[in-house]
Amino acid sequence: MKTVRVWDLPTRIFHWVLATCVIGLVITGQIGGTAMEWHFLLGYSVLALLLFRLAWGLVGGYWSRFVQFIYTPATIWRYLQGRGDPSHAVGHSPLGAFSVFALLATLLVQVATGLMSDDEIFNSGPLTKYVSNATVSLATTYHKEIGKLLLIFLVLMHVAAIVFYFFKKRQNLLRPMVWGDKELTADAPSSRDDARSRLVAAFLIMACAALVGWFIKQVS
Repeated sequence: MKTVRVWDLPTRIFHWVLATCVIGLVITGQIGGTAMEWHFLLGYSVLALLLFRLAWGLVGGYWSRFVQFIYTPATIWRYLQGRGDPSHAVGHSPLGAFSVFALLATLLVQVATGLMSDDEIFNSGPLTKYVSNATVSLATTYHKEIGKLLLIFLVLMHVAAIVFYFFKKRQNLLRPMVWGDKELTADAPSSRDDARSRLVAAFLIMACAALVGWFIKQVS
């Protein structure tokens, strides 16, 4: 068995912070009232995290880069037939990649519609004054009903996949996302995870947070 660093520290921190924020968003959205202040702050945090992940998908560790888990339809079909490549067991498999992209896209749409939503009571997104009433109504309906349910469904599917791999395939997908390493039977490239890459990640997340803060200030 060979120990390979699959998930670099910035990717792991992103994953768990994002999961915490999403749980917080669902809870505060259900509570409403004064909890909506936290709902907005968590939404802005998720936007910063998503911007970071998009950038990190270009310059991050080897297995965190999008190029490593963008698969062709033919590759996905072979994987579904049980003829996958051994490298699929290292980072994101074709199904895992689909889950990642679906979650990222759903979260981006959810944040965007949240910025344009209005509950017609106390809370309205900062972009509501820049779009038509019809757009606000559509965004609000999607954000509060369709998008929320879709996000919860994808999260539950993500958890179900982890449970399936653990009990059916005897693969613990959580351990590498906590400690970063996987035990493999064959050689595989390791993700860069040194002080320099972590410094780059810290700069990126601060830049993304600053950009989101500046944007919200401009439109509020």
